Amino acid sequence: MKKANEIHVVYASDNNFADVMGISIISLYENNVNMDQIHLYILESEISEDNKQKVENIAANYGRVRPLWIKTPDINSVMGLEVKLDRGSSSQFSRLFISSVLPESVKKVLYLDCDIIINRPLDSLWNIDLENKTAAALLDSFGSLYRKNLGLQKNDILINSGVMLIDLDKWKEKEIEKKLLAFIKRYDGLIPQGDQGALGAILSNEIQIMDPKYNVITLFYDFNYKEMLVYRKPPYYYSEEKIINALREPYLIHFTSSFASRRPWIEGSTHPEKEKWDKYKKLSPWYNETVKSYNSSKIKALYLKLFNNLPRYFSIRLSGIIQAYGRPIYEKIKYRI
Repeated sequence: MKKANEIHVVYASDNNFADVMGISIISLYENNVNMDQIHLYILESEISEDNKQKVENIAANYGRVRPLWIKTPDINSVMGLEVKLDRGSSSQFSRLFISSVLPESVKKVLYLDCDIIINRPLDSLWNIDLENKTAAALLDSFGSLYRKNLGLQKNDILINSGVMLIDLDKWKEKEIEKKLLAFIKRYDGLIPQGDQGALGAILSNEIQIMDPKYNVITLFYDFNYKEMLVYRKPPYYYSEEKIINALREPYLIHFTSSFASRRPWIEGSTHPEKEKWDKYKKLSPWYNETVKSYNSSKIKALYLKLFNNLPRYFSIRLSGIIQAYGRPIYEKIKYRI
């Protein structure tokens, strides 16, 4: 008997991002018609019944099985303290419980942030050889001081956790969930970069680095390769050829937040891949909803104006100093590391 061609995908969202997640799900279905089964698990925090029904209708329209909605523990209640958010809502911490809330029968999952458009079939990503590692993820470009704040060494792996292919058996065997909660406790809930910081610290030695084409972040669009290295100052990174190839043939487009640009659902967005976002939005139940207004602090708005008006060569170097040194030093003081 032919083995079923199937994939298990996990999202985590609250109601504020339910529409963004739903549009991502449409792109998942549209570009994976070859999959016999797409099992969808949604770690949800107070998603409205209306938005749940819209997502379920999407699955039904594509002839896919009904998503499994999973109410996850509240991180503050679990920890017995108030966990500091890097951005967004506490729903971002839902994925830390991924091994204990999913059905026991699920052995491997692909975790996706809500702000991702799937642009190609996911067979090759799903079938990555983890080489006895717990997960595969994108190598992040943050500099050495960010690693130090998380208790890592200069050359330790630090990831962008927006796309993770996870071996759940390994995750359980290595007690990753227990280690994540212990890490948060050790930092008294004041973790640099929130849940991503915790995941980066605990998974550093458990990661198979994936090709950047599977997580093409906004940074790759906002800066060319040399500018990116000056801006972020990573101790090591992908080759320029790898990044260029990822931009030419992105499998997953990850609309990460950036001071230099706006995401496609925000007014005034000029993201190069906005048309792809709009394409899937038009297929969604949220087609007629207006874009969300752009909210920025006066300091950020002033800095962006300065960045755009100074010679780019100077702007990149100034931003690099702030990003690679100023921000992690500020975090060190803020989080009492």
